[in-house]
Amino acid sequence: MNSPYGADEILATIEASPARRVLGVAMLAGLGLLSLYVAVTSSLGFGWWIFLVVVAGAALWMGYRMWHATAHRLELTPKVLRCSDGVELVRISDLEHLDRGFFAFKPSNGFLMRSRSRDTRQWYPGLWWRMGRRIGIGGVTPGSQTKTASEILAALMAEQNAD
Repeated sequence: MNSPYGADEILATIEASPARRVLGVAMLAGLGLLSLYVAVTSSLGFGWWIFLVVVAGAALWMGYRMWHATAHRLELTPKVLRCSDGVELVRISDLEHLDRGFFAFKPSNGFLMRSRSRDTRQWYPGLWWRMGRRIGIGGVTPGSQTKTASEILAALMAEQNAD
């Protein structure tokens, strides 16, 4: 690929804004605390009590995971899309398909990519996920950042296919 950019130059970043990050975590924590409150104060059957405690635990755990995941940002370079903690999401040369459509199964304010090769499942709630060959970007990220990154990705894919 004969790119005018340096191999490690960051072309775009995607990160959760502080307000979206706090709001997303607060909603999950609120659901967890409300479920726990209902479980403790209501006289429900044992099955419902277990269900509410499990829902509360899952929501609180997800809030914790989202808080840590959204502390990172995604960086797009001419060669790779990576997380700021060093995890490589996908190499541009390995991208097969990019879906930004309205009806795509994609995260909120985001887009979906399909890689040529499979990788392990990973999940950074509110930022990105990967299941096999599919990679979803978005969640509590601003739509302007994900749209810019997806357009640059599409241009990089087109440039690569032209070579």
